[in-house]
Amino acid sequence: MTPAPGGERRLAIVASFSGQGGVERMLVHLIQGFCDQGYAVDLLLVRARSAALDQLPAEVRRIPLAPGHTLPATVALARWLRRERPPVLLAVKDRAGRAAVMARALARTETRLVLRLGTNLSAALSGRGLLQRWLRVLPIRRLYPAIEQIVAVSEGVAEDTARIARLPREQISVIRNPVITPGLAALAAAPCPHPWLHKTDSIPTLIGAGRLQRQKDFPTLLRAFSLVRRQRACRLIIIGEGRGRGALDALARSLGLRLGADGDLELPGFQTNPYRWLARADLFVLSSAWEGSPNVLTEALALGIPAVATDCPSGPRELLADGRFGPLVPVGDSEALATAILQTLAAPLSANILQQAVADYTQAASASAYLHAMGLEKRPPL
Repeated sequence: MTPAPGGERRLAIVASFSGQGGVERMLVHLIQGFCDQGYAVDLLLVRARSAALDQLPAEVRRIPLAPGHTLPATVALARWLRRERPPVLLAVKDRAGRAAVMARALARTETRLVLRLGTNLSAALSGRGLLQRWLRVLPIRRLYPAIEQIVAVSEGVAEDTARIARLPREQISVIRNPVITPGLAALAAAPCPHPWLHKTDSIPTLIGAGRLQRQKDFPTLLRAFSLVRRQRACRLIIIGEGRGRGALDALARSLGLRLGADGDLELPGFQTNPYRWLARADLFVLSSAWEGSPNVLTEALALGIPAVATDCPSGPRELLADGRFGPLVPVGDSEALATAILQTLAAPLSANILQQAVADYTQAASASAYLHAMGLEKRPPL
């Protein structure tokens, strides 16, 4: 890459920070990995409403494009590309990728485009109407062929994208998320925030985590948990916030679950450091209807916590190696999920075995693979 003034190796990323989800957290990890490898980063922001931005390295240059709207952001990005002419631009998520294609055409530059995709679009659109699905798919089929390299976070996402976009599979590479950071162990070792996790009794604590929304399907987890409680004492914590909180509260009451530290269910909301909770759980449960590559499942395994997951598209089957590192159950099947929870609590795998499943998900390895995909570095030997 041509050095920037002052001898810097600089790269450009366009993204939208609009929440507290895994995409924002993973992008911060990736940028930290780029900085650790000696790159200066220009972060072009379509939206900038996320606490994750506070975790960016201080040297990252933030460039707001527009007040949160894709069309004016595309025009602003085109102006920036025409002025700066970076050799490569990494776009994160579908909307940013489409904006990057249109901006490059407006700017008439030769900037190489790389797009990161982190969700299984077919599954995400499965409950939508025909018009909604078509409005998402048509721009993908028109614009994605202009992108030099697409990066998917799992084999399932890669195959789904190739099918939807009608692209050759070899145009899409798979790079694992930068989940395991140098600071993960320290965050996990922070003081325990909840009495259930102090291990003062033998009652196991289950943890689920994610936005309280349809994708994560926490109602199935609550129903499974109520079945588990009929056979053994246990507790459940669901970390996260979202529009589905009210419905989840109502379902919990209908199932006879008692909220609060004196009960058996806690909904503590969003946590800036979920790892100090996760590291002390007896079991992590992923109940999602769809994923790209579930980061919190990866984090649980990295911390040596046994896990149970739905066999949703895509990612859990790859992470758990077809069930070798934890049971996989059908999506939406609370009875099967309850059975898997009981079996795993009775015979959990050791931490050493679980950590083998996620050895490839380190920040350094992911950053190096992205630099290779962007044409900036040779891929390091495996």
